[in-house]
Amino acid sequence: MLAAYLQGEGFETETAADGEQGAARALAGGIDLVVLDVMMPGVDGIETLRRIRAASRLPVLMLTARGDDIDRIVGLELGADDYVPKPCTPRELVARIRAILRRGQPLDADGAGVGEVIRNGPIELWPTRRRAYRDGATLELTGTEFGLLEVLVRHAGQVVDRQTLSSQALGRPLARFDRSIDVHVSSIRTKLGPRQDGDPWIQTVRGKGYQLVTP
Repeated sequence: MLAAYLQGEGFETETAADGEQGAARALAGGIDLVVLDVMMPGVDGIETLRRIRAASRLPVLMLTARGDDIDRIVGLELGADDYVPKPCTPRELVARIRAILRRGQPLDADGAGVGEVIRNGPIELWPTRRRAYRDGATLELTGTEFGLLEVLVRHAGQVVDRQTLSSQALGRPLARFDRSIDVHVSSIRTKLGPRQDGDPWIQTVRGKGYQLVTP
């Protein structure tokens, strides 16, 4: 039913009956995004996501049972770009899919269109090409992580509240009790590594949001 709805919205879809098939097909190429259910026979969605992330930054949208915070947080920590709790309306799912695809456009094969480059100390982002570096080394970020880091770099030295981060980076308002921003920021912190003084580049400002420290 979901595949039929997405096709009606202009998407080309393929389905897989279990995680084994799903991971293999996702990594075979030619896929722009994976909608991944947590509850599947055999290899479940969490293990399927782990296999995909071990070899690819392909955008992944998780479907989780409503109120199941454990699966949701584990999925985000493993690199899911977003999640939708079930039951959900197909319209909401399509909106989330389009938001993820917008913030993770594929690169030009010839590397053209570098566009602007934004920097904060050793952190360098090329938004047009969706590339991020620290001290010249590539940061392996998901599309969602790149979007969040871009917002923080553009507002370096300023506190950015979670609602702004969600609307600008995830393309949706922040739902009550939604911890996805926090989990993504934690992952970005780990990938950035510490500053020279040992403190993290991204600081939590209690009750307000997050701030990327300027050099």
